[in-house]
Parts: sequence; structure tokens; C-alpha cells
Amino acid sequence: MIKLAVNLSMIFSEVPLIERFALARQHGFDHVEIQFPYELSIQQIREQLNQHQLSLCLINVPAGDLMQGGNGIAGIPGREVEFSQAVDLALEYAVALNVPSVNILAGKQPLDSDLLPCLNALANNLKYACAKFSKQHIQPVIEMINGTDMPRFLIQNIAQAQDILDAVNHSALKLQYDCYHMAMMQEHVLEALQENIHNIGHIQFADCPHRHQPDTANLPYADIFEYLAQSDYRGFVAAEYKPSPNSEQSFAWKEKYFSES
Repeated sequence: MIKLAVNLSMIFSEVPLIERFALARQHGFDHVEIQFPYELSIQQIREQLNQHQLSLCLINVPAGDLMQGGNGIAGIPGREVEFSQAVDLALEYAVALNVPSVNILAGKQPLDSDLLPCLNALANNLKYACAKFSKQHIQPVIEMINGTDMPRFLIQNIAQAQDILDAVNHSALKLQYDCYHMAMMQEHVLEALQENIHNIGHIQFADCPHRHQPDTANLPYADIFEYLAQSDYRGFVAAEYKPSPNSEQSFAWKEKYFSES
């Protein structure tokens, strides 16, 4: 059975984050993920999870200035201390809230930097993060993000992600597979998912190219969800999309594909 989750950073964004847990429960979700939960305290999140009988299945390591248009911290030589502090904060939240997976955003190659030092810094930082998270039985994942939405992102496709997995060489490190980003990178979404499922620790989905909910464009979600339901994949599968026209009216896919869940 697919372990379905909803992303509270992108969905239910019509209300403050602390009010979105209740909406997730109202719409029948048992699991939630939050990109950056740090605007709320651990105690605030714990209270919401307990009150609404939810589990928090994924958070991101703080990414510095990445989401404001900067380069982030994970792949920037000289920002290792800042990265280690970000890992420590994510670890504190993950341990306290029983979060099984933590996503590490690679960040972007600065315009004035060569690629190789950035990749080396990223690999070394990931080794550090893997050691810290794995000691607490938390799975670190790295995400491929398309170069249209985020130019110069250090990991844009599966081949680049595989190179990083090889460089880090830590059994705990897995891929976060976002169907939308893979479609934007012209990957065959279902085939790539099948070919790499053994390296995938977390899955997210949205349609492409506008990143709305499934069945608003052309990605074959009937086939994708059927494959995942029949596969040996045991990670979470999370809705992470821009709701259209709004969150409340964006769940036809859930009734269509998960009505018996």
C-alpha cells in the first residue's frame, strides 16, 4: 500500500502553517511533510501532529539563502560551518518529531565559482550529514531539481545524482524523486522511477509543466501510482504541487486514485 503524504509548505498555503495540519486530517491524510518547519517550534509541531493524529515524514535541512534566490550552503566551499549548523538544527527537529527522512538541497553553482570545488564541497558535506543522520536511524535524501526553475542547481538529473551517490558512498543516502522535476528535465518519469527505485528513499508528485495537481497535464499518474502500489517501495509518496484553482478544490486525484486508502 502506498504511504500517501501531503506537503504543507505548498498545499493549504491559504492559511498559516500551524493551521494546515488540521486541513490535512480533514482531507484524509495520515502523513505530512514540511519543506522548512523552523518557523514553528518543535513543541508547536508536536502538538499539531498529536492533536490531528499525523506523522511528519520529511523535512529539509535549512538551505541558507537558496529559496530567496541565493546559492544555498551545501555545495559552497567555505560554508561548511554554516552547513553543519543547519544539519544540527534539522537533526534536532527530526529526532524530536520522529521524522524518518531529511532532504538535503544541493544548492547552486555560484556564477564566479568552478563546478568541481562545489561538487567536492557537496560530497564532503553529504558525508558529514550521512554520518550524523544515520546514527539516529534517519535517512538522508538528495533531490534533483530542474535547471529551468532553479538555474545552476548542482543536481538536476539522475546521472548527476548517481555521481554524487558514488562520491559519497554511504549506504544511508538515497534519492528524493520528484516526478515534476524529472519531467521538466525530459526524463521518462515512469521508466526512470522503475530503473532507479532501489536508490529512491522518498517520492513527490505534481503534474508538468505548471506543477499543479495530477491530471491537470499529461504525466501518466494512473500508471505511476499503479506501479508504486505493486512495487517493493516502502517509502512515502507525497503530493507537492501548486493547487489549482486552490487547495480545497485540488483533490480530485485523491478520490480517483486513493479512494480505498
